Amino acid sequence: MRIREWKDIVEDVVEKDVDPDDWRAVGGKRAGGVGEDLYLGHPRGGVYHLKTYAKNPFEVKGVGTRVARKLDDEIGSFLPQQETGGRFAVQNPPEDEDDAEQKAKHLEAVVKAHADAPTTPNDFFDDVMEALDSPAFGPIDFDRYDRPDPADELSDRFEEAEDLLNEELDDLIEDDDVGRGFQ
Repeated sequence: MRIREWKDIVEDVVEKDVDPDDWRAVGGKRAGGVGEDLYLGHPRGGVYHLKTYAKNPFEVKGVGTRVARKLDDEIGSFLPQQETGGRFAVQNPPEDEDDAEQKAKHLEAVVKAHADAPTTPNDFFDDVMEALDSPAFGPIDFDRYDRPDPADELSDRFEEAEDLLNEELDDLIEDDDVGRGFQ
């Protein structure tokens, strides 16, 4: 298991050549410490675990690792299905002005189409993410003040990763001498 900076893990997710709308996530408050836990999973893209904390309002630090090569039915049962209320997305900035203009025009057309016809929030979200060419998006079960039960279940299943990531994140927090995350 290779522990890396959380941004490198997000970059792995972005670079996966898989259907972007099949990602699912669960996360919340970190058990027994400062910060948050997040599990990202995709049937073909694997399962990733990230631990982060806000050093200040402008800087997030953290670590992560891939805990499974694919998302099987057992592990997938802990991640939300499409019917969930929360959604997440990973975005790439436009490459240049032309790309930004093209995406803005496409997004404008999508918003207009949804404004002129009956739609659901999930359909609108999916179409906006596709218009922006999001590399990863889907349902999320996230609690800022607590820890969803599925996150605890995944922590139990990936206990070795949980312990190693906790040690690494605790070292970051100690090195930053913050004692607590920014709230």
